[in-house]
Amino acid sequence: MSETTMRTRVLGEALPIAFEDRGRGRPYLILHGGAGPASMARFAAALAGTGRAIVPTHPGFAGEPRPDWFRRIDELALAYLALLDRLDLADVIVIGNSLGGWIAAEMALRASPRVAGIVLLNPVGIDTGSPDKAIFDPMSVPPAERVARSFHDPARFAVLPTTPEALAAMAANQQTLRVYGSAGGFMHDPTLRARLAAVTAPALVIWGESDRIVDAAYGRLFATSMPGARFAPVAEAGHFPHIERSEQVQALIADFVATGPGGP
Repeated sequence: MSETTMRTRVLGEALPIAFEDRGRGRPYLILHGGAGPASMARFAAALAGTGRAIVPTHPGFAGEPRPDWFRRIDELALAYLALLDRLDLADVIVIGNSLGGWIAAEMALRASPRVAGIVLLNPVGIDTGSPDKAIFDPMSVPPAERVARSFHDPARFAVLPTTPEALAAMAANQQTLRVYGSAGGFMHDPTLRARLAAVTAPALVIWGESDRIVDAAYGRLFATSMPGARFAPVAEAGHFPHIERSEQVQALIADFVATGPGGP
């Protein structure tokens, strides 16, 4: 953790939360996926140039403690709503990638007045809509295929762990990912797609079109499940569009904020 790391406790002081807090202005709560908080670091730093970027580490990731009782996506959603209360934030844009997008959607379903809108970057969490398709498990294949499925240009953007410490950290992250993401089915809750019809906050689904963990049809299904949600495909990007096409993603978010939540 860096010098900008802060710590607090939420949910009746029972849950410790570590988070980065940078910048000033419009608050963005930035939620990482299974790749951990490092996968959001540069993107968060860019957003901190124009607003306030708050990046929590999900309990159990990156060496942070996770109590045995804390193991569900809806618990993460409630924890981060409690964090917004603790920080007394308003007009928050919640941005989540992959698993973080799932958490952001669950937060929106709680209709907190502190949340002005959600931006989902290649989220998971719903079923695929077809019994013949499933969300691909990237840990079921060798590293080379894993990055090929995750990035449009893995040679340029993918960073694979090489040291024993880094490999152990990745394995621990993946173990935690499965704790959170496999309660109903692998990386989805069978009830979520129907429940998304109750989302009232403005929503933007940004989708890296080269993603082969979950494809663009899945992204469109996610967007159409939320009333009024916008769908923005991003060419030449995979599961992490905020990494491969950071400037384009920032521009899409800026337009969403200007014309949607809190806009004129």
